[in-house]
Amino acid sequence: MDLQLPPRVTDRAFARLAEIAEMTGEQKALRVAVEGGGCSGFQYDIKLDDPAGDDLVLEKGGQKVLVDPVSLPFLSNAVIDFTEELIGARFVIENPNASSSCGCGTSFSM
Repeated sequence: MDLQLPPRVTDRAFARLAEIAEMTGEQKALRVAVEGGGCSGFQYDIKLDDPAGDDLVLEKGGQKVLVDPVSLPFLSNAVIDFTEELIGARFVIENPNASSSCGCGTSFSM
């Protein structure tokens, strides 16, 4: 069985979280969850949230990214990043566990 490593958050993603906190005046964490559904079987749910007791908390410079215990195995070794492209700026997940993903970038299968 492969070693389950927690996801990694890029400096760019942490920096964007700091910008959001500055703009909104609220210090919220970024929650990255995996849910059933989407066009490929699973989909990412990425939102600002408060930590829960059983969350994995990835922290840097006062900014936090949260992963719940159910989503964690799906995000093992994944990279949580922030990208700015022509289609817009967004948080993205580079997930080595996904066997395929769809064009929208939020849905995948394993």
